[in-house]
Amino acid sequence: MEFTNTLYTNDNLFILSGLNSNLVDLIYLDPPFNSKRIYSAPIGSKAAGTSFKDMWSWEDVNEAYLETLTGKYPALTTFIASIGAIHSKAMKAYLTYMAQRIMEMHRVLKDTGSLYLHCDTTASHYLKVALDEIFGKDNFRNEIAWCYKERELSKKHYNKKHDIILFYTKSDKYTFNPEKILEAYSEGTVKKFNYTDENGRKFQIRGKGGEYIGKQGLNIELEKTNPDCVYRDYFDKSGGILPRDWWEIPFLNRAAKERTGYPTQKPLALLHRIIKASSNDGDIVFDPFCGCATTCVAAQQLGRKWIGVDIEKQAVNILIERLSDDAGLFKDFVNIKDAPQRTDIQKIEPQKSVKERLYKEQNGFCNGCKTQFEIRNLEIDHIIPKSKGGGDYYENYQLLCSACNKMKGDRPMEYLRMKRNKEEELLKDKIIFGE
Repeated sequence: MEFTNTLYTNDNLFILSGLNSNLVDLIYLDPPFNSKRIYSAPIGSKAAGTSFKDMWSWEDVNEAYLETLTGKYPALTTFIASIGAIHSKAMKAYLTYMAQRIMEMHRVLKDTGSLYLHCDTTASHYLKVALDEIFGKDNFRNEIAWCYKERELSKKHYNKKHDIILFYTKSDKYTFNPEKILEAYSEGTVKKFNYTDENGRKFQIRGKGGEYIGKQGLNIELEKTNPDCVYRDYFDKSGGILPRDWWEIPFLNRAAKERTGYPTQKPLALLHRIIKASSNDGDIVFDPFCGCATTCVAAQQLGRKWIGVDIEKQAVNILIERLSDDAGLFKDFVNIKDAPQRTDIQKIEPQKSVKERLYKEQNGFCNGCKTQFEIRNLEIDHIIPKSKGGGDYYENYQLLCSACNKMKGDRPMEYLRMKRNKEEELLKDKIIFGE
């Protein structure tokens, strides 16, 4: 199945569960920041009708996937649990929501891939702990400050004019092209390249340690008399300054041509820089919170493939308009509502031999209530339903008794475990307190 150049309209957790492992080369995400605000696009804009709340409660967490997180990252789970006391219950819910998705992003990212998580100071320090645990602290590369200028409004503290972008890789072998995003020299530096060789190339004289050597008038003479102590630094070879971890890129003002009116829209220039630095032509760029599709448009403009996900239906119309008019390059993309099905795992039909193998592995116990049954009283079930990204592969099969299978329905296995745990707690209460 072809996943690329596709916009999925669904919960990105379900979409991530259905994508193949080691699929994408670069992930950029600009999720809500837990800013406790409601964002809405103005009437008359391209994005009119779109809105999202950036206020979090436990209702926003998919409890059906909690056991996967707690089982795989117990230390992170303990940290998140403490956030309720350190910060707030809303932050605890937000970090749980994000950790569930970051865990799946790590799986779908190639070993040579990179992830850029865009956030602000509200939760950046908490999110970094989650990324350190899931991606590994040694795979943290940079905390990038995106600086911009807007009207200064506060007289009570320093005006907040930057966002944070956390840059991680999946391993120590990753794509990075700093030469493609060199920063321009200042006017003063450009003036120092005031010599021209026989081929018309501009250069300056530098010492072997890279230092600029004083007065221009002495440089050429020094090159003749001490050729081993100096070298020519050519302007077209240097090209500019290697990128730093702070970027001055203008914020989109209300009159910007690319502006759609979508709340929290980011400029194409910002995504261009990230995509150029951490991907190559033909690579796959993935944005699980694509909103008004800036990442998709930027990837298309730079010759990359892309996958976008947004739960907001209006995102489809914005993407169609931007790819058709703004990008002017590409109209043939796919919009899908259902979660994809993984193709990197061998498909096995739920047949008798599969049931017998599962029965042996589970020692005859139902995987839900942990009661032992005869094989004829157990049913083959999907741990993660197909509608939520699961597939017909052995690792996604289990045996449940009829009662557990009915209780679980078309939901992930963690939902059943949660329901069973609540029943057990109620039973204990009745025994202890006689209720």
